[in-house]
Amino acid sequence: MVITYSSSSVTCSTTSTSVFDIGNNKTKLVKIEAQTCSNQNSPPKALLIGTPSEAGRFPVVIFLHGYLLYNSFYSQLIQHLSSHGFIVVAPQLYLVEGADATEDIKSTAEITNWLAEGLQHYLPTEVEPNLKKLGLAGHSRGGKVAFALALGKLANISTDLKFSALIGVDPVDGMDKGKQTPPAVLTYVPQSFNNLDMPVMVIGSGLGEVKRNPLFPACAPKGVNHRDFYNECCKPACYFVAKDYGHNDMLDDETKGIRGKATYCLCKQGKSREPMRRFVGGVLVAFLEAYLEGNSSDLVAIRDGHVTLPVELRDTDFLV
Repeated sequence: MVITYSSSSVTCSTTSTSVFDIGNNKTKLVKIEAQTCSNQNSPPKALLIGTPSEAGRFPVVIFLHGYLLYNSFYSQLIQHLSSHGFIVVAPQLYLVEGADATEDIKSTAEITNWLAEGLQHYLPTEVEPNLKKLGLAGHSRGGKVAFALALGKLANISTDLKFSALIGVDPVDGMDKGKQTPPAVLTYVPQSFNNLDMPVMVIGSGLGEVKRNPLFPACAPKGVNHRDFYNECCKPACYFVAKDYGHNDMLDDETKGIRGKATYCLCKQGKSREPMRRFVGGVLVAFLEAYLEGNSSDLVAIRDGHVTLPVELRDTDFLV
């Protein structure tokens, strides 16, 4: 088992910080290999954990990566969340995977069930996870997996812990309407997600449904994307679509390797990733503060237009 700690460049400040900026907590990124026979405390899958590095008890968010992406591609987004006082657990669900997401759902449930016994071993001294305040989020296919687990799409799969918030970051349920990947999440019945006993946020990209070139499909096609997920949500729920940004624009500024280069080539993208990443990080913080911490001031300010956003929105909606 290998555990790698790396300190971020985040610095503490005593002044008030916008949710769209790096927060006041110093953070660490912790990389953990998957379970081995020699250490039963190790997780079922390799993890990237972002955590505040100073003493405190913090809510926990599981964040699921997109299709064929590495969890490390979300390092800057993870650190953004951790700097605002959240422990982020980002598993590497697979390295090579087909269309069926069943194993991803099972793995996410296993990781969730591991948290109570295993997470504390990998956190800095005097940092404590508050598992009564647990969020579940995912990007792209990871968003589909998050919804599928929360909705109980696999009858024999359950979690010991209860989720208190659900977020889809440009979630995708397949290639097109009628071409959903198993298990299908969308039913195309408005407000059909009525068994979700938690608040939901859906974030969409305006360029995700636009083809980058004729040879490749759109990365978040119409009929299986953010709009369809939100249409099936019940209150409380909120919805944001960033107008001029693409499906992968919340990833790190630099994503290396063949897969990293592919994130630039396959999806229509905005001028730069930083504004979209700051926006996604900011609304995640505001939503989680509202529903995990009971502080809705930032989310209300965003809803009422009392804060400057890093991006222009094409759509926004709140079900309350």
